[in-house]
Amino acid sequence: MINTLHQSSLKYSAQLKPNNIIIAKNSKENLLYETYALTKRLYIQLNRRPSTLIAGIIQPLLWLILFGALFQNAPIELITSNVQYGKFLSPGIIVFTAFTGSINAGLPLMFDREFGFLNRLLTAPLASRESLLISSMLFIATTTILQTVIIILFTLILFHTITHIYNIYMIFMIILLITLSIGSISLYLAFTLPGHIEFLAFVLIINLPTLFSSTALAPLSFMPYWLQIIASINPLTYAIESIRHICINSNNTIIQTAWFNLSINECIYLLLFMNILSFIIVKNFISYKFE
Repeated sequence: MINTLHQSSLKYSAQLKPNNIIIAKNSKENLLYETYALTKRLYIQLNRRPSTLIAGIIQPLLWLILFGALFQNAPIELITSNVQYGKFLSPGIIVFTAFTGSINAGLPLMFDREFGFLNRLLTAPLASRESLLISSMLFIATTTILQTVIIILFTLILFHTITHIYNIYMIFMIILLITLSIGSISLYLAFTLPGHIEFLAFVLIINLPTLFSSTALAPLSFMPYWLQIIASINPLTYAIESIRHICINSNNTIIQTAWFNLSINECIYLLLFMNILSFIIVKNFISYKFE
């Protein structure tokens, strides 16, 4: 009797043994399912609370309309060189829309940390915890592109800044690079800062200084030299000047500073390098902290 029970227990334990070959074979498929499920969850949250999406559209529109109207009657040569200030301002507002949307990318993850849902995900048998990063990046990229499309449509109606379909493609590529790099930094802050109060305080502190220390509102030649140095370090400057070159300029030189002159292709390569570097840093940080 005892031998029979022992043999039956061995038989059932052999049946319950996990099949490692199947798990390894379907790991990529499991990663896709996990990424899809986590991204869908973020869209459900957005559908229930669309105020952040609407605010991300209204704020840059107010900047575009009010700030453009403020300098409408100013002499053109005072700020820009023979370019209507609204056309000069619109590339900066487009990039600012992407920046404000992507800097808030870590906020849903921060709330998951505080409510304990992130701990449940980390203890779950995920195929890879990179799905957390990929789903957040996909969500913020699509929502930011949607906000940017609406702002671009308004600039087309108001200022007729974009005249060719290739220009729109280049603008979206630059916006995507800025969104992914700033979104990666935002996710890093969501993992490191203690709570959402500190996260929101950081966003409020960094938002306007980043805008004013770029060429969104005025060219480099209009700034004092110390501000030109800060604007030359600011990555938004290269995105803004690239889009401004695509919309209204015809020369090859984009940025002229005390250090270097960059063409539009060099600006894009620089943004791509920053994008890859920020993504690698955040990925390695998540792997080091949670795996």
